[in-house]
Amino acid sequence: MDDVVKTFPVRPSFEEDRIDAVTTSEPAAAHAEETAPKSLERPSREEAEAAVRTLLRWAGDDPDREGLLETPRRVVKAYEEFFKGYGESPDEVLSRVFEEVEGYNDLVLVRDIPFTSHCEHHVVPFVGKAHIAYYPTGGVVGLSKLARLVDVFAKRLQTQEAMTAQIADAIETHLNPRGVAVLIEAEHMCMSMRGVLKQGSSTVTVQFSGVFQDDPKQQAHFYTLLRGAR
Repeated sequence: MDDVVKTFPVRPSFEEDRIDAVTTSEPAAAHAEETAPKSLERPSREEAEAAVRTLLRWAGDDPDREGLLETPRRVVKAYEEFFKGYGESPDEVLSRVFEEVEGYNDLVLVRDIPFTSHCEHHVVPFVGKAHIAYYPTGGVVGLSKLARLVDVFAKRLQTQEAMTAQIADAIETHLNPRGVAVLIEAEHMCMSMRGVLKQGSSTVTVQFSGVFQDDPKQQAHFYTLLRGAR
């Protein structure tokens, strides 16, 4: 089976002071100066709370009524939790590898990892489970680290396709396994709460590398393990 998704560029972090411009050739330099990304400065908490008040007024309510007085503060605090992945790094999560595994080099699978993320198009949640498998080479990473890795990317504004590719790429880069398989299934509130209003529909994305990409039997093995013992 071919990959369903392709590798996407990593999102910029809120912790960064600026986004570096791409180096361009001399003939395009003048145009590049006009279109280069501007410095990315994080607004203050007061500015963020003021933006929430504006949205409340735009929605048709009064941010000064009793029930909404503390809402801007609560929303900003919730955003800190929803999008804490911008301040976390897959490098740190996958930095420690355990080599004493008694020669074990077969498949490692962690399935049914729950996550909540937010769609970058509408800033509404999508909720689901991630399933991660890899064939280790020089050692294994702690099982909880794979769950933490999912949250590093889920706790950002995302698309499911990009998130799938980012998880697979991080494991490939830091563990150098013989193969990686990542499958994510999720329900998107932008389809169930708005728009077409199709509650209960789910989206599945998958990314393979190494032996999973090259050998259909390995893909079948992965899917069999996902279905088994449920």
